Amino acid sequence: MKKVIIFLAVIIVLFGAISFLTNAKNKEKSEDNPYNKETLDAQTIAQLDDPNYQNLILPEELQEKLDNKEDVTVYFYSPACTHCQRTTPELAPLAKEMDIDMLQYNLLEFEQGWDDYQIESTPTLVQYKNGKEVARIVGYNEPEVFRAWFNENTKK
Repeated sequence: MKKVIIFLAVIIVLFGAISFLTNAKNKEKSEDNPYNKETLDAQTIAQLDDPNYQNLILPEELQEKLDNKEDVTVYFYSPACTHCQRTTPELAPLAKEMDIDMLQYNLLEFEQGWDDYQIESTPTLVQYKNGKEVARIVGYNEPEVFRAWFNENTKK
């Protein structure tokens, strides 16, 4: 019986140590992050150095652009979304190639965006002109579809 108790105690200590180290590492990684948040979801942390997720916009910045009646292209995504994980590596380079400033809004970190911008699923790409939504495309699409959408909605 003593061996079982000792064994369980060792396992509990190991899990506690692993949890502590993981949390400490995630906290270190999320320091000075572009989200201006003290803590980030682990899936967001995993994307911090990914070149496809560097053109981020914060909620207050997006609202300011819309209030100023600016033209803005916004990619609403979630790091936890498998369709986003498939779409972003194709869409981000395409936007860059086409010289489109596609801003990225992380809905996992800023959940109010779901309601604020009537997002029903991710990924969602929205074009705003004069601060008002004029076009939207939802879900994974082939790069040719996104290219046509950009030409139709952002180049005019």
